[in-house]
Amino acid sequence: MAKRKISKVSKRRLKFFGPICIIAIFYSLFSLLYNGYTIYELSCEKKKLENKLISLQEESENLKNDIEKLNDEEYLANYAREHYQYSKDGEYIIHIDESDEEDIEDSISTLGEEIDKNCVIIALSVIIILITLYIFKKSKKK
Repeated sequence: MAKRKISKVSKRRLKFFGPICIIAIFYSLFSLLYNGYTIYELSCEKKKLENKLISLQEESENLKNDIEKLNDEEYLANYAREHYQYSKDGEYIIHIDESDEEDIEDSISTLGEEIDKNCVIIALSVIIILITLYIFKKSKKK
């Protein structure tokens, strides 16, 4: 094949426009990636804000329900007795510490987890012993 000669004008044009084209391509890629990342961050923030809006709306509904309940005199009296230890005439207030009940529930759940772990360890130990015995019997037959 014969080599084609490139004219000096073409070489000059390539030297001038080549770097400009490369810079334009890199700039386009950079802005595409940067804008894509910005859109991703904004969509994540939008999801978080939507979830926060939903929780705030639920809280608003709960507060509206509480306001309606507080307008009821019977509920208000019960609330005052429970939270502020008010009593009717002839009633006695007995305060029960709820932290003891929570401690008991926590210890029961912890005990249940320990029992579950122990059962798994025992089951695995039995399986390993059975496999070892099986392999030992197979090796004696040979």
